[in-house]
Amino acid sequence: QVYKGLDIITNKVSPQEQRLCRHHMISFVDPLVSNYTVVDFRDKAVPLISFYIFARDKIPIVVGGTNYYIESLLWKVLINTKEKASTAPRPASDRKGELEQLDGAELHRRLSQVDPEMAAKLHPHDRRKVARSLQVFEETGIPHSEILHQQQEEEGGGPLGGPLKYPHSCILWLHADQAALDARLEQRVDAMVAAGLLEELRDFHRRYNREKVAENRQDYQHGIFQSIGFKEFHEYLVSEGNCSPETSALLLEKGIQALKQVTKRYARRQNKWVRNRFLKRPGPNVPPVYGLEVSDLQRWEEDVLKPALEIVESFIQGREPPAEPLRMEQDQEENKRSRRVCELCDRLIIGDREWA
Repeated sequence: QVYKGLDIITNKVSPQEQRLCRHHMISFVDPLVSNYTVVDFRDKAVPLISFYIFARDKIPIVVGGTNYYIESLLWKVLINTKEKASTAPRPASDRKGELEQLDGAELHRRLSQVDPEMAAKLHPHDRRKVARSLQVFEETGIPHSEILHQQQEEEGGGPLGGPLKYPHSCILWLHADQAALDARLEQRVDAMVAAGLLEELRDFHRRYNREKVAENRQDYQHGIFQSIGFKEFHEYLVSEGNCSPETSALLLEKGIQALKQVTKRYARRQNKWVRNRFLKRPGPNVPPVYGLEVSDLQRWEEDVLKPALEIVESFIQGREPPAEPLRMEQDQEENKRSRRVCELCDRLIIGDREWA
């Protein structure tokens, strides 16, 4: 009954869930594709929503994961340079990879020359974002910051970007007490190992990674190899069979503990993203966010399922939900782009909160 009439867009799903309703965008990208971007994701998901799901009078449910990808579906926020660069002798996405190979200071210097406003917002060490801004300028001829301003100034635009693509949206945020969440994530890693994670990693390493390691071409910054769960077991995989069983066991345990640590860190970043992007920057183009407490799984039906169904049903029927959306106080004086240098550790710090 929960799934009846819904279409799910997600990359995290069990076989049991797939049998209950139609799921989209699962296992559709080759593992060795390293230049698949959020733009590619948006360009595949938006037509699915508009011309397949809505056209059948169904309701799309987008499931996270990665909140940046969800933002690409909610707002007009991305800049697609591929069409403009289609006549170039190489794919557009390759240019960003080339730029990322340059020294961070040199990248930032180049950006400062063509787009000083964007350079002032980005940390010189953030090579990915600096390279992306340079790529946008090279392939459009327009500074990245200017394009972002144009999006925000469109009717319905705001701090998060351009107008909402789907005005009648709502966000259900499942959150838990930090201690409960940490314990659950550790249990999840143990369950993944018990379910065959190591066999999957060995197989993938043998088929796709061993040759790259031998030639010193391993890249943990792009494609599937940047995913949580690969690089944490690198030492274990490359040394398995070439060291003592005791050493191998130690490396395995080191990998498991590292996986638990980065998983918990990623969950914290996800929650921080929701607070900073959705709750602390309200405006006409931010959908309401409804918090659902999942600390006690024994209370799933009362605390999560029942209120979630009531909220969604209210939106379908065009009435106010019984629950109040979450709101957080904003510091109107906070400057997210202030730049200070800590002389003690010789580091550039961007943003009042980070400095504090």
